[in-house]
Formats: sequence, structure tokens, C-alpha cells
Amino acid sequence: METFSMNSVVEEWITKAEADYDTACRESRVRKRPNCDAVCFHSQQCLEKLFKAILIQHRIVFPKTHDLEMILNMCLARYPLWEAIRPDVKLLSRYAVQFRYPGESANRQEARRAVQIMRRCRDELRHALGLPPATGKRRRK
Repeated sequence: METFSMNSVVEEWITKAEADYDTACRESRVRKRPNCDAVCFHSQQCLEKLFKAILIQHRIVFPKTHDLEMILNMCLARYPLWEAIRPDVKLLSRYAVQFRYPGESANRQEARRAVQIMRRCRDELRHALGLPPATGKRRRK
């Protein structure tokens, strides 16, 4: 694995991704009136920001997009084994906008699936960034 120094832009993307992770996890535990739409959205956002941190770390320019599959494609030259996460990334990519407007709403099952995908992929992306494995609980700054 290549070693990179963590610059402040990459660190900021990671910090924002981890905030999305916290929000998705916290809201997914709500028993009364959980916001399943928000769980799905923040799960997608967590991965989007981690992918973009990786691209920045490798000095790969990317377009302004929420399409996780497009972002994954940009990473595959360096991380070819990530092809295996394509189905999950494709599903989560829809959640960037699908449930943010009237007409469709996420249910608990979709929210649970989104969090499962986020957690699994987050571990792999954190490893690529040279970060320690996530422990579940994070310290606040």
C-alpha cells in the first residue's frame, strides 16, 4: 500500500464524511419517528466524501457529482478489487437525491441496508486512506 501524507483538504473531507457517518448511525437508532430518508442520504454522503478524499490524496481530479458509481470508476485503476462493491455503491448512489424530495420516502429496511453498506465500504475506504480501523464509537474534537 502506498503511503501518503494527509493534507488538510483530505482531512476535511474525512471529517465531513465521519460526521455523515455519525448522523446516519444516530438517526438509524431512533425508535420513534426515525428519519429514514436522512439515514439513506447521510450513508451515501459518507461514502461520497471518503471516495473524494481518496481521489484528492491521489491527485485525481473529479467532476462535481454525487454519482458513487462514477467516482468508483475513477478509483478502480488503483483499487481494482473495489469492483466487488459496485452493486452496493450503485444502490447507495441513488440515495443522494431519491428521498430528498416529495414523491418517494425510504423505509426502515432501506435505511438499515444503507447503513450496512456504508459501514462495510467505509472500513475499506478508511484503510485506503491509511486510517486505523473504525471502532464504532468516535471521539469528538
